[in-house]
Amino acid sequence: MQTQYVNHAQVLGLTCDQCADNCCTSYFQHHTRVEWAYLWEGLSELPDQTRNKFTQRARDYVRLAGEALAEGRRPAIMCPLNDEGRCGMYAHRLMICRLHGVPNRLRFPSGKVVDFPGCYRSQALCANRIVFPVLDRTAMYARLMELEMQFVGPRRVRTLPRVDLTLAEMIVQGPPQPHASGD
Repeated sequence: MQTQYVNHAQVLGLTCDQCADNCCTSYFQHHTRVEWAYLWEGLSELPDQTRNKFTQRARDYVRLAGEALAEGRRPAIMCPLNDEGRCGMYAHRLMICRLHGVPNRLRFPSGKVVDFPGCYRSQALCANRIVFPVLDRTAMYARLMELEMQFVGPRRVRTLPRVDLTLAEMIVQGPPQPHASGD
């Protein structure tokens, strides 16, 4: 995943250095319990003081995001894990955090294909190009779903309530419950 991202970014000349827009303020919702658990694996490795700081920031984020959404605005709030411009859990970044920026594509089992233009800087770099690389995320998401089925159990993956949480909400809610015995 990292290699593919770096290769695509290099071809485009995309770098995040001195970027005026910060993807860490983008409003992302995550949809798998396995990534939620992965986030908590990283949080559990942090010193208590750091984890508590991130948890308080997450509570603030959830409150502010709720206010923005209630007013009909899309939240643009700094990620609670951002520490002075750097991810405080870089090694445990979730997939969207690892792939955000480059133009990418997702192919659904129905045959539907959705293209995402990438961040504003990426869009500017591609604007005058006829051809530019597009990162196909399909295999990565298929693998993520395989991991999700292993984590929650193959019979429960379709019956559990859908995960639709921001990273901050995942922190505030605590670790997810994997699967019950017998799955």
